[in-house]
Amino acid sequence: MNRRAALACALSAALVAACAGQPDDQASDQIVLAESYELGGYNPVNGYSESGVSPIYEGLYRPSATTDTVVPELAPALAADPPEPAGPNRWRIPLRTGVLFSDGSTFDSADVVATYAAVADPKVASEISTSVTPIVALTADGPDAVTVELDTAADPRPYLLLGILPSEKAEAAPAGDWAVNTAPVGTGPYRLDTLRPDQAVLVARDDYWGGPAQVKRLVYTYTPDDNARAQAIVSGAVDGTTLPPRLIESIRGDDIETVGVQSADWRGIALPAGNPFTADVRARLAMNLGVDRDAMVRDVLVGYGRPAATPVASAYGDAYNADADFDFDLDRAKAVLDEAGWRVGAGQVREKDGARASFELLYNAQDTLRRDLAVAYAAAMKPLGIDVRPRGTSWDDIDTRFGDSAVVLGGGSTPYSIDSQVYDTLHTRVPDSSIYSNPGNFTAAGLDELLERAAQSGPGPEKDALYRDVQRTYVAEPSHVFLVFLDHAYAYRDRGWNQTAPIMEPHSHGVSWGPWWNVARWTR
Repeated sequence: MNRRAALACALSAALVAACAGQPDDQASDQIVLAESYELGGYNPVNGYSESGVSPIYEGLYRPSATTDTVVPELAPALAADPPEPAGPNRWRIPLRTGVLFSDGSTFDSADVVATYAAVADPKVASEISTSVTPIVALTADGPDAVTVELDTAADPRPYLLLGILPSEKAEAAPAGDWAVNTAPVGTGPYRLDTLRPDQAVLVARDDYWGGPAQVKRLVYTYTPDDNARAQAIVSGAVDGTTLPPRLIESIRGDDIETVGVQSADWRGIALPAGNPFTADVRARLAMNLGVDRDAMVRDVLVGYGRPAATPVASAYGDAYNADADFDFDLDRAKAVLDEAGWRVGAGQVREKDGARASFELLYNAQDTLRRDLAVAYAAAMKPLGIDVRPRGTSWDDIDTRFGDSAVVLGGGSTPYSIDSQVYDTLHTRVPDSSIYSNPGNFTAAGLDELLERAAQSGPGPEKDALYRDVQRTYVAEPSHVFLVFLDHAYAYRDRGWNQTAPIMEPHSHGVSWGPWWNVARWTR
């Protein structure tokens, strides 16, 4: 028996043992899910439930839709109503009353203020601190309302999705060390019952303000190996999981349902400024022209995705510019390189002024999909005379190599605001930029001004037009080679539940999303 098969068998045995002795009615009200992400880290101040979806926590608003083909509406959750205008770039948010945290304490405005203050506190060192930088001030307006002020006229709701903690759970210490990472306290429909490195069990709360969930227990098993998760669902040890597209297609069967969920989660190639070839904007244009994105969707994603020329997906409606694209054209790509002085030299690799059209392409070695995209991209560049050398490594290594190596990156972590979907990725870097934001610091002429005007604009036709201009400007002088938008792929067994339809997903997914994103509302 090989290692992966042994792991799957061990997982099956562990789950059987975990469920042994439970009454039949409890087992029928339980769902077991194989998770690829490590368990724990349940701190919303550090990014858990950043997009408003969690069985444990709730934000002031949460995404709501009946399909994954549109950007979801942001509906009240802990907020009682939509934001009420209260002055220039200011809104009053009435809060829901009678809400209890899972520890029995009462939710009020002090909890909202404390949560957002902690995210912005340098001592907390939150990994998502830049996500709330548009918030100038968030203050209590009595116990049952808060007032929020932004530095923009944009809709405030996309910045009000963070899960809210009790104020007394906020700590003046790095967020990664907080007690709530392993002992979460939220207002959501489930509470954590037990936590081990390999398993987390959540149980439905009887005192949840929205009414108790019919799915009474959620069991998450930490199963990082793709093949082990596939074996677990095939054997019936788990009820659902997420898998890479090729693997999920191989297990499709009469007893296993599969679904691809559209997302704003892009994959692309971030290019380094420290390489003479990738630093040439004409070389970056040629590389964009030389990639057959439709073939990548077909051959690498097995149809689970869509081509991407920019970070803006068609789901953004009137803000999407269908003409801002790169038609696959090898001849034009070669001509652009010739005109730029990059001529084919030794070993059929282009050269110019002693520099070669050659670079290393790094990807997270544990991510098979990024590996496959890296290999496909390298193969696409070879006919152009560009030598791309894919190499799998760790994020710790990648984080130190953005200056001289290309990287397969993903994005779309906060897609329910087009501002946050686009700004950090395409804008010139600022002092508080993440290392993953425009790593090469390449920016098309006039693009920063367009991005800033768009971000400052309120919703409407003017904002949409600005973002169409952003895309048009970007494709003339690209900084990345965006490849695809992913459809996140999930497999599950039908246990007789009336499930809610999936919604458009962010970069983060796993089994908190997909068919299970709103599991508390499932019925029999």
